[in-house]
Amino acid sequence: MSVLARSIGNAFRNKVRTAAVVAVLAVAIGLALAMLVANQAVGAKVQELNDSVGTVLTVNPAGGQGFEGGGEPLTAGQAATAAAVPNVSSVVGTSSLRLRNATEAAAQVAAQAAAQASGSTQTGPGAGQGGPGGASAATLTTSLTAAIDAGTLGGRNQAANGATGTNGTTTTQPARSLPITATGTGDGVDSTGKALTITEGAGLGDYTVESANALLGTTLAAKNNLTVGSTFTINDRTFTVAGLFDAGTAFGNNSLYMTLPTAQSLAELPGELSSMIVTVNSLDNVESTKTALQSALGTDKADVTQGQNLQSAVSSLGSVKNISFIAFVAALGTAGLIILLIMVMLVRERRREIGVLKAIGAPNRTIGLQFVLEALVLVALGSAVGAAVASFASGGIASALISSNTSTTAAGAAGRAAGGPGGAGFPGGFQGGQGGPFGGASQLLTSVTASASPGVIAAGIAAVFGVAIIGALVPALLTARIRPIEVLRGE
Repeated sequence: MSVLARSIGNAFRNKVRTAAVVAVLAVAIGLALAMLVANQAVGAKVQELNDSVGTVLTVNPAGGQGFEGGGEPLTAGQAATAAAVPNVSSVVGTSSLRLRNATEAAAQVAAQAAAQASGSTQTGPGAGQGGPGGASAATLTTSLTAAIDAGTLGGRNQAANGATGTNGTTTTQPARSLPITATGTGDGVDSTGKALTITEGAGLGDYTVESANALLGTTLAAKNNLTVGSTFTINDRTFTVAGLFDAGTAFGNNSLYMTLPTAQSLAELPGELSSMIVTVNSLDNVESTKTALQSALGTDKADVTQGQNLQSAVSSLGSVKNISFIAFVAALGTAGLIILLIMVMLVRERRREIGVLKAIGAPNRTIGLQFVLEALVLVALGSAVGAAVASFASGGIASALISSNTSTTAAGAAGRAAGGPGGAGFPGGFQGGQGGPFGGASQLLTSVTASASPGVIAAGIAAVFGVAIIGALVPALLTARIRPIEVLRGE
């Protein structure tokens, strides 16, 4: 009988014990493989964030942020200056607009006229300007209705838009829905510098020329019963829905996207930019490029910001990656220890069999190979079951690790980076918003997907077999110490 056939037969000699050993190995191997898959998934996400978000700088007018603050607008000339800074690989200019429903805007004008006729003077902040921020950004009318209900927060903001007359009378302004964010960009990228992901339809083609096409958030389109190919108006200009996107947030989906020249034409502000998205060629050059960019543009002309909070979140993801790797090594070591103990027990049980084989001339290497192959048979069975366990458990394990280690740090940091002051959020988002139509970095941080790819599983199983061979070699070497005469004498 060949060594392989004898090894397979020995592995199933005691079926109950074999089943128990395989079950224990399956748990250890499955945990090891699941941790390896989670490690690979988090590592890939960290690399994606570093490549796409970590190398992005946002330039806003000095003293301005989105629709808030003051200062002078950025220009196309400043974009050219930024592009000439060393290590800058691309500069994308944006122009932000606020859109008010045309019917509500007409009602607002009528209310103002009534207030003037009654002798009252409107003094409420933001009156007639379409929302928070006053006239710091162009406010236009549209046939679209916002997909977000005003709710408690919107009601509080609108309550401040009442008008108090000089004669002591108060004119209540009509309630209206929230403004819609429209952003024009010079390239088909989102706030992190990544290419836009369209769920339906297509992009806008050449983003450097005027176009009558636009991209709408899914909920904004649904609110207005629009699909790809439908039309709507902005300032009496007709636009066609070229595609739909899903930003993953209510604020982001209450937005639309157009080319930069189109937004500048609607606002009647040619050459003016609301902000710039600057991509650096390497993560290592971000700090030096940020300093050089700020110097080239002038501290009194522009504010250059970086997603520092996002870096903290990425660091937290890095700790998850390390934890999963340590857990993988621990589970792998456990599998090796199980193999070692099982094989030591088998060697002790088969001392008489080993003595007989050595007495008839079987070399130590043949006997040792028999035990190694027997161990590999058990590991192969455990790996098959463990791989199935890992394919189902890896996603849940990765989510649990990320939730427990990054839920507070990553979500808070990404939220601030996406929409808060000084963050790298999408220009044109409202203060404290979600960073524009594509949701900013928070969506990236929460979109880690752990999939048990064949390559990762194969690498993990190869590591398990390596450990199993080491674990089986130790008892195999013990066979050399068994003397046939002592074993046979004891029989």
